[in-house]
Order: sequence, then structure tokens, then C-alpha cells
Amino acid sequence: MKSSVACVILGKSPETQNKILIARRAQVGDMGGRWELPGGKVDGNESDRDAIVREMLEEFGENVLVGERIASTQFEHKGKTSDLRAYEVFFSNDGLEKPFTLTEHTECKWVDFDNIPTDNFVDSDLKILPSVKKYIENNYEAR
Repeated sequence: MKSSVACVILGKSPETQNKILIARRAQVGDMGGRWELPGGKVDGNESDRDAIVREMLEEFGENVLVGERIASTQFEHKGKTSDLRAYEVFFSNDGLEKPFTLTEHTECKWVDFDNIPTDNFVDSDLKILPSVKKYIENNYEAR
């Protein structure tokens, strides 16, 4: 079974506080042009943490710290079932003063969590968002 990871990146700066980072996929493939939680496929014998570090370096040019696993679900794509696991991920940079180097996305933005479903989100991430929201509500007070 294939596995993917989703990165829940919460803002820390005054401009991004209480917001989550989402990214728009390039206009390639079935989900091209749609918004998503950053992340990607887990390759071969790679651990989830190694996949996250690799994906964030490849897609954003950022070294990251991987926190705890927040949630997991399964989804189907082209008739195949895949696992999706979400982790809290910490960026040292918010992309505002020093822009991210985007390679797989056309743009990214910080949004209020409750506005995510209105942003044409990929189906797999929509399945995991209720669990992510519950985690955020249980672990973070209004900052």
C-alpha cells in the first residue's frame, strides 16, 4: 500500500499567528491547481519523518523539524487505497521576509483553518482535516 504524509505547519510570527500554511499544486496531474497541505509520498523504506524532511527541502527549500503525528486516514485514488498521515511540522522561516523556493507549487499562503475547505482542497486532505482541526483545538489556545 502506498503512503503519503501531510504537513501541518502553523504560523508563529505576528503575521501568521493562528494560521496554517497551504500550497497550490502546479497545473500537472489529476489534482493540478488544487490547494493542499504540503507533503508527499513516502518512498520505499523511507520513514515518514525522512519523507517530510526530504519533501519540504525539495518543495520549499526549507529544513524542518518534524513534530508528532496528528492524524491518519486512508483514501482511494485511481482505484488504489493509500495511507495518509499528518504530522506537525516546524519551519524556521514563515516565507514572508525570505520567500520559499517553490518547486512543486505555484503559490502558498497562510490561512485561517476554517477557510481551508473553501479553497478547492484536494480530497485526501479534506478527509484528514477534521482530525487535524481537533488536534489544533486541543493543543493550542488562541495565541
